[in-house]
Amino acid sequence: MTQSKTPQSNKTYDYVIIGGGIHGVGIAQAAAAAGYSVLVLEQASIAHGTSSKSSKLIHGGLRYLETAQIKLVFECLSERTLLLELAPDIVRLEPFYIPIYKKTTRRPWEIWAGLTLYAALGKLNSDARFETVPEEEWTNLDGISTENLQAVFRYKDGATDDAALTKAVMHSASTLGAELVMPATFISADADVDSNVVNYSVNGTIHSCKARLLVNAAGPWANLVLEKVNPTPKKREFDLIAGTHIVLDSPSPNGMFYVEAPQDRRAVFVMPWKGKTMVGTTETVFKGDPSKVRPLESEETYLCEVIAHYFPKFKGLTRENIDSSFAGLRVLPHASGKAFSRPRETTFHVDKKIAPRIITIYGGKLTAYRITAEKFVAKFAKKLPKRKRIAYTNKLPLTHVTS
Repeated sequence: MTQSKTPQSNKTYDYVIIGGGIHGVGIAQAAAAAGYSVLVLEQASIAHGTSSKSSKLIHGGLRYLETAQIKLVFECLSERTLLLELAPDIVRLEPFYIPIYKKTTRRPWEIWAGLTLYAALGKLNSDARFETVPEEEWTNLDGISTENLQAVFRYKDGATDDAALTKAVMHSASTLGAELVMPATFISADADVDSNVVNYSVNGTIHSCKARLLVNAAGPWANLVLEKVNPTPKKREFDLIAGTHIVLDSPSPNGMFYVEAPQDRRAVFVMPWKGKTMVGTTETVFKGDPSKVRPLESEETYLCEVIAHYFPKFKGLTRENIDSSFAGLRVLPHASGKAFSRPRETTFHVDKKIAPRIITIYGGKLTAYRITAEKFVAKFAKKLPKRKRIAYTNKLPLTHVTS
């Protein structure tokens, strides 16, 4: 893993980034590639929060077509193709199966139409095409129930180790000159029109530096960070949505299954994970300290019921049979509707009157981290001195980082 640097007090950086999740390190890489000086402050470890507790997917988001997020799907499919090239030992293609039963909400023609559009947005590349699985092959699909099964679609999408990808991006950023200090506790920031004074502690010692741009990439902690800024900028309202996954000590399935939860018709994935079977995710509104999010008993039971419904070998599965579980938090726009239908685009928020050089990132998708970071750097380039570009992120290979 990238080694943490010894803090340099009173140094001025173009970028100081709070948060070592995928968006924080993605911006660090993009900014460093553009020639800017960069410091990343991480309170625990790289990918400690949401970026190690996702569904491990690098995908376009087939289900987002239902809510007309066409641009997001196209962008993510393009990024998926690129990441397969840049990080072949971290990002891989997996077969995805969508079984359609008599009681499944979406009819075969609807799935066919969605997959056709998905393939078109993927530029009809070989990894974007789909097919119908012949009925004689259904019994080979990891023991999935064939009772009332009407059709099965197969397509390809991306999977990853989210924490490994985040660490690889940070390592890439560091090779371009970005500095990482962790564990580092953000204490406060004094906002000004020209720069921000940033105060943080390392092992009880307080350090200060200046940031021409202070990037708040703290994810679920974003508004808590803003509360430590003087004067305090305006915040955006958002909801924290907890997503729980369970891991079962059962051999990995031969692909990913995209099923409809019988309880509420939500999309749930059954997928391979490090030689075992992982099931997720849930969508539960979370209140309180983000560091205290944990899988709820009701969420674990819900996922047990989903997999038992579709795979007879898991009949009678209970929470006591779970090998492990984890929960992460997604930042979604505040609304009264279901989390499923809310936009997944990333928002760059800045209070131009109070803190014009502090930008907060809300939301976003793992798959789109790189293009999101490039947009960020381009959008705020006018606030910084001109620098000489040293690399392009769409050409930088990403590899596993040991330790």
